Amino acid sequence: MNTRAARWKGEDLLLCVHVQTRARGDELAGLHGNALKVRITPPAVDGQANRHLIAFLAKTFGVGRAQIELLGGHHGRDKRLRIQRPARIPVALNGIL
Repeated sequence: MNTRAARWKGEDLLLCVHVQTRARGDELAGLHGNALKVRITPPAVDGQANRHLIAFLAKTFGVGRAQIELLGGHHGRDKRLRIQRPARIPVALNGIL
């Protein structure tokens, strides 16, 4: 994948994210190197963080959870995801795409 935090591949959006767990709230928090920083509340235990990340991104981009695919980084902070045909693009991605 490209070193950019977000890019289009056809109608799908590919994201590189850096996840911070155990945050006070869920939010897109700007860039972290070449990745979009995402803060989420659950700890990184037994897949909780991955499930919560997908649910948060689904809500943020206006898609169902099944439209988000975790492509890489299942066990680390740095992850690659595909969002199929996002219904909306959050303001946090202005200037990134």
